[in-house]
Amino acid sequence: MPDGFDTRETWPFECLRCLYVWEEDFVVRHLTDNYGNEVEIWLSSGVSVPPPRSGGCCPHCGAYHVTSFPSGYLARHPELVPAPEPEPAPVFVPAIEPVRVPDERSHLPGRLLVALGVPLAAFVGYELYANLVAAARPHH
Repeated sequence: MPDGFDTRETWPFECLRCLYVWEEDFVVRHLTDNYGNEVEIWLSSGVSVPPPRSGGCCPHCGAYHVTSFPSGYLARHPELVPAPEPEPAPVFVPAIEPVRVPDERSHLPGRLLVALGVPLAAFVGYELYANLVAAARPHH
């Protein structure tokens, strides 16, 4: 039966591409199995993740050029923490009246009937003409 305990750690990071600074909270589960082997499982929001020392991804620009600071570094240097971005102003969207759908089925538009009817009429007319011409020729 494995024996263990959990600790909470906050790691500060900085993106070397866009210079964005942020902190992430982790739960580190320290386990020891029946043979004395120790293992750490890193969790972020309850999901198993690689240890933060193995690198990460910037949530601002998506770059993988990230460095970390010692724990508590940002608390001692608040000037590095970016000010929160202001909330965007709400956008007024006028109400749109619902479109009424007719209860009965609409008739096919005239253009569709013309698009289907004209080629059909031309084909039938050609076949009639070809049969009349063939019938008018004398048979030898």
